[in-house]
This record gives sequence, C-alpha cells and structure tokens, in this order.
Amino acid sequence: MSYTSRYTPETLSRDELDQSTGPKVIEFGTNWCGICQGAQADIKAAMDNHPDVPHVKVEDGKGRRLGRTFGVKLWPTLIFLKDSKEIARVVRPEGSSDIEDALLKIH
Repeated sequence: MSYTSRYTPETLSRDELDQSTGPKVIEFGTNWCGICQGAQADIKAAMDNHPDVPHVKVEDGKGRRLGRTFGVKLWPTLIFLKDSKEIARVVRPEGSSDIEDALLKIH
C-alpha cells in the first residue's frame, strides 16, 4: 500500500525530487495539524486505489525548505508529480474525488 500515515521531517531533497521518475505524491503538513488529520480518511481512500504510486508525507513548517520550494502556504497540500514535473496540486482537500482526479492525471 502506498499510503503513508505520519509526516516525517524532510527526507528528500528538491534535487532528488527533480530527478525522480514515474508518479509520486508529496504531501506537506504536520502531525498536529487538525485540518491535516481531518483530511487523512479522504487521502487514504484515494491512495488505496493507487497502491503503486509512492506517497511521501513531509513535515512542513518554519525552517523547512522543501515546502517553500513548492510554494506551500496551507496544509495539507498534495503535490502530484510525474517524472519530476508537477502535474496537479490539491490544497486542503474536501473529499477524495479531487485527490482521485489528480492521481489519474499522473497514473
């Protein structure tokens, strides 16, 4: 399964993401963010339909550069990459359908 349940401090660099191939979902937020927690059921539901798409949760916040390189301002923000290019973005999803639509664009 590709869904990741916990945000972790930056484990990928922008250079690594810029050289990645295939589809990938990068989710920015924090473990203590109530809006992030509230969105997890919808994110998990959509990601479960695409178990072969890697899902990376990046803990964002002050002093965290990766989110700034993507212009992240609100949590959660999901960036949908294909061959290192941003194809879609979903900010504060209100249901799994927006996430599912974005996943179909990179799959």
